[in-house]
Amino acid sequence: MGLGDKIENTSENMQGKAKEAAGKATDDESLEAEGQMDQSKADVKQAGEKVKDAFKD
Repeated sequence: MGLGDKIENTSENMQGKAKEAAGKATDDESLEAEGQMDQSKADVKQAGEKVKDAFKD
């Protein structure tokens, strides 16, 4: 996995956590769910990058 991809995935994950926290703080269930979805997408992307790296070796 390239460093740029790693940083992008981590950034997306952190943004998702921030959205989720903001949703919880404001009692906004849709924002909370959106944050959780962003985190899930980042996790899937990161897993895909790890698979690619495994096949490179």
